[in-house]
Amino acid sequence: MERIGSLISSVFGNAEAEKPAAKVKAIYIYPIKACRGISLPQVCVCPTGFRWDRQWLVVNSKCRAYTQRPEPKLALVEVSLPMEAFSEEWEPTADSFLTVKAPGMDPLKVPLLQQNREKVENVSMWEWSGSALDEGADAADWFSRYLGKPCWLVRFDTASEVRPTPAEYARGFKTMFSDEYPFLVISQESLDTLNKQLKEPLPINRFRTNIFVENCEPFAEDLWKTLRINGLTFHGVKLCARCKVPTVNQETGIPGNEPAETLSKFRSGDILFSGKKKRGEVFFGQNLICEESLNPKVCKAKTINVGDSVYVLKMASSWEEAAA
Repeated sequence: MERIGSLISSVFGNAEAEKPAAKVKAIYIYPIKACRGISLPQVCVCPTGFRWDRQWLVVNSKCRAYTQRPEPKLALVEVSLPMEAFSEEWEPTADSFLTVKAPGMDPLKVPLLQQNREKVENVSMWEWSGSALDEGADAADWFSRYLGKPCWLVRFDTASEVRPTPAEYARGFKTMFSDEYPFLVISQESLDTLNKQLKEPLPINRFRTNIFVENCEPFAEDLWKTLRINGLTFHGVKLCARCKVPTVNQETGIPGNEPAETLSKFRSGDILFSGKKKRGEVFFGQNLICEESLNPKVCKAKTINVGDSVYVLKMASSWEEAAA
């Protein structure tokens, strides 16, 4: 961890004059929570995270969120958006659609315009409950047939609802249907270190990251407290405690035991932290918020790109200091 130690002394005023700590290798968004992601060369930052990320959600008959935990088949659902949808200032028209595909199913087209949508009340996503926009009978029928049980596709209602991030770690920020935070960063080197301990190496899609970086030390991202990418300031607020989703093969939709078993041997709370802090949990990746997202006028015009340098402005000195 010598490279990490050399960066701890970086300060806000001169950090960008220093050597970059990493480089953005890939960027991912997941328009429908729990379904497949989209790899992008560039993405806009908005007040709730990357534009289009986790804006839609599949819910059950009680309006509770479906994820890959109970429904691993969602891993096989592919989504796509018009390429122009990722341009700054672009707005949807009547001919703009979210396209959804899955094995054995005809494609589903969901209009991107939010006009004339009925509201679904009491939609729940973990600790949050509120109203969402119903994407209609065709979408409900499509997902119901695919999963073999009553389902609805809903869209986050940004006009009337706010889902705040946990105040303990990120007071004042918000997201849509991500688990808790708007961004997740993981490094190639961390993935490589894990894969060296597995019988079969895993791709990054198991971990559903947003910002995939390279050219840093393994798990350096754990200690990043403040970083800057293309003029945007991100804050590392909490190490990502992993659930069962990374055990789901994203190509087959079949869950297994890895990487949970291997991560428990060197990335558990009782190994990373002293005492009883977060015992029983395993960690992989760092949750982020973006400072500029508090100012929509500034945020709307900002993007990050594959190839952007990552400058670390502030670091934790140890895993004990890192929030978990």
